[in-house]
Amino acid sequence: MKYKGHTKKELKEIYTLMYLSRKLDDKQLVLLKQGKGFFHIGASGHEAVEIAAARAMKPSYDYAYPYYRDQAFCLAYGMTEKEILLSFLAKEDDPNSGGRQMPQHYGHKDLHIVSQSSPTGTQYLQAVGAAFALKKDKSNAVVYVSSGEGTTSQGDYHEALNWASREKAPVIFHVENNGYAISVPIKEQTSGESVYKISAGYENLARISINGSDYFESLLAFEKSVDRARKGLGPTVIESHVPRLLPHSSSDDHRKYRSQSELDLDKENDPIILFKNECLKNNLLKEKVFDNIENDIVESINNAAEWAEVQDSPKAEDALKNIYSSNINTDFVSHPKSVSDKIVYVDAINHALDEELEYNDKLCVYGQDVAGGKGGVFTATKGLTDKYGKERVFNSPLAESSIIGTAIGMSTLGHKPVIEIQFGDYIWTSMMQIRNEVATLRYRSNGAWCSPFVMRVPVGGYIHGSLCHSQSIDGYFTHLPGIKIAYPSNAADAKGLLKAACRMDDPVLFLEHKGLYRQGYASSEEPDGNFLLNFGEANVIQNGTDLTIITWGAIVQKSIEAARKTDYSIEIIDIRTLNPLDLDTILFSIKKTNRLIVAHEDNLTNGFGSEIVSLIADKGFKFLDAPIKRVASKDSPVAYSSVLEDEILVQTDWIVKSIHETMEF
Repeated sequence: MKYKGHTKKELKEIYTLMYLSRKLDDKQLVLLKQGKGFFHIGASGHEAVEIAAARAMKPSYDYAYPYYRDQAFCLAYGMTEKEILLSFLAKEDDPNSGGRQMPQHYGHKDLHIVSQSSPTGTQYLQAVGAAFALKKDKSNAVVYVSSGEGTTSQGDYHEALNWASREKAPVIFHVENNGYAISVPIKEQTSGESVYKISAGYENLARISINGSDYFESLLAFEKSVDRARKGLGPTVIESHVPRLLPHSSSDDHRKYRSQSELDLDKENDPIILFKNECLKNNLLKEKVFDNIENDIVESINNAAEWAEVQDSPKAEDALKNIYSSNINTDFVSHPKSVSDKIVYVDAINHALDEELEYNDKLCVYGQDVAGGKGGVFTATKGLTDKYGKERVFNSPLAESSIIGTAIGMSTLGHKPVIEIQFGDYIWTSMMQIRNEVATLRYRSNGAWCSPFVMRVPVGGYIHGSLCHSQSIDGYFTHLPGIKIAYPSNAADAKGLLKAACRMDDPVLFLEHKGLYRQGYASSEEPDGNFLLNFGEANVIQNGTDLTIITWGAIVQKSIEAARKTDYSIEIIDIRTLNPLDLDTILFSIKKTNRLIVAHEDNLTNGFGSEIVSLIADKGFKFLDAPIKRVASKDSPVAYSSVLEDEILVQTDWIVKSIHETMEF
């Protein structure tokens, strides 16, 4: 006999998972009080709906992006109490992060639980990107992603609903509404106090609101939603109403903002008690069965905790492991064959994308205005949609966080997005995705997960672009370990570096100076399709003996012009990539010239030139006969007027002046 489709064995399994999660919360809080842990976020009160969600899916086939309160989900999805405790105690064999992340930041490669981080909301767009990858692979797997109700105030949530709905992506959006975002009640958070209501209006998006303390109601909702997604009918938002039976975290005391009567009311909606009482009331399981399950779990958790406590901690020498991939492409070609006469910079970008789309059938190109006849606002992607189709070269919504977030998800599942942020000036709305997700995914998962994709970003001034079409952004991004950065100054380098970026196992920020796109001096003979330029290899533009200029981007040409205006023998080095930086070539040069100027377009203050100068002061000071000079743009927004722009951005004469001052010291 079955009860609501469940055998007695299945009912015992469900209760076992619920009680296991609850007692794991209790055990971790005990360990924390004993000084053996540092932080905890509990799932108590959320168990029923989370277990229902997991049981509606296929672990190791479907993909899950669970948020920090999804302990019961992860247990039902296949994680063990030992793995939860290894994470809590920050042990080396913790499959979530190897001790790199706080507890309850779940990740499990074998189960397809993608590593999660602390920002609320970033996971939604990544899950949508993963769903896009599954659709491209013609899989009928689905993606689960969850958060609390407070996260739905984040723009990423609504961006994810929009794009997922437009594409009928197989995503289950689970919003676990316990009424509080830490201490902020939903009435102060959400219009109408309803996630269900604010998620309306998206075509192809189903919405369900459920009592998350009722396991059986929850299971029906998830089974229906998963089935709908597998059939290609689109995503579903499930808002589950659940009690939060613990404070937000071990760092919180909810008695400061919740009344005792409210806390008592939540206890009446405890899903474990409700499930147990329903089974007893309907004579499905005996009280003794529950007693045995509870006793066995307590013993099992105590044994698991004793075992976990004596496991090895991470090795100190591994602290910097897995920031970057250990898979190094060895197919670099430094001296290419030419296949045509002069090609301009933007066409070199176009040809590189064309060749890499041909080379890798999992590579796709997308961004704002990149598809169809437009081919990008600078025509870098012209003709590619016609050649490779809308499935591989397509437009995104006008939403930078959506572009980056979905690219993370797609690349995590083995695809190679090459995305375009139309102007570097507008990359900032995607900064949470870049800083806390792209840059950290490999490290925080201890190498289990990665997101190796390419971010193409037109940057720079000298085009009368004013404040918001002229920004140089390289100084910000060189501060992010985990992302490689290229900034070519000419067409040949642009092609070779972009092709190499498309084959790398790390995320790459590829900066393209839009002022160079069609400049004759930035054009070059076109390298053939085998040209892959290694990152971290600077180019000596011209040899000299009196002074070295280190530069990149648009300032390479200005440095050449400045050198021509003097009688000195100037060595000019184009670093080509900012991360990694070819410090050896720089040191070799200043050993010869004994004088150095670092020239770049970004602001003087905190521009990447400051880092280069610091490195030389540390490793090459003894080779210098004069102070190092920096030439950079002034610490100001870039103005529209030519008169003002010329006063703000680096000019050739500024470099000439610095050459004379350095040589005359």
